[in-house]
Amino acid sequence: MFPSLKRRRGSGTLLDVRRDIEVAGKVLPLTIRQNARATRMTLRIEPGGRALKLTIPTGLPDREVNAFLTRHQGWLMTKLARFSGESELEHGGTILIRGVAHRIERTGRLRGLTEAVVVDDEAVLRVGGAEEHLRRRIADYLKREARGELERLVGVYAGRIGRRARSLSLKDTRSRWGSCSAEGDLSFSWRIAMAPPKVIAYLAAHEVAHLQEMNHGPDFWALCERLCPDTKDAKHWLKRNGTMLHAIDFG
Repeated sequence: MFPSLKRRRGSGTLLDVRRDIEVAGKVLPLTIRQNARATRMTLRIEPGGRALKLTIPTGLPDREVNAFLTRHQGWLMTKLARFSGESELEHGGTILIRGVAHRIERTGRLRGLTEAVVVDDEAVLRVGGAEEHLRRRIADYLKREARGELERLVGVYAGRIGRRARSLSLKDTRSRWGSCSAEGDLSFSWRIAMAPPKVIAYLAAHEVAHLQEMNHGPDFWALCERLCPDTKDAKHWLKRNGTMLHAIDFG
């Protein structure tokens, strides 16, 4: 049984309803949003698989919402099973670096740089430091990789169109992979360091293109594809795999 869907009102506007839902023994926050333009219910897993969002037509009876959620339990179990990346960040586990799976190997040394090496044709990420700092040290390595590659690519692409980025920053955003302000400040998710090189290149090209086209119109996409010919393939990769990158817990 699901709890009753209570609609809250404020200043005459329908507000989002938030409640918990249990899926395969895991409790997840669920946001229910009423939309006057919606003609059917739409259930979405938020980036990282840590929350759910359900959009429903305005005034839909509670029983229909609850029945819909019950019917989709199997679908949710299947989809959420993909988000298992956080358990892999341990000695012997794996982490993607530029699209290549690296086996994580603790060196046992309290000091020393985190480095990616090849051992007997196997990609390995060697991590020093105490065991409780393993995830943080891996995240720090990914941040360094992301900054170095993105700064290089942004410089190349911006030079091609005669523009200049005012600044470049890294964040851990889940709603978007990058952004560009009107002043030319570029921001990127450092998790993109786990994606293949063509995807990293696309993200850099996307935000640099915004230095000239502050929209997503035809001219913008034409410029984006001119800077990065792999734009379509890279977008498809992010659509299929982006949420898995967000699901990894580096905390």
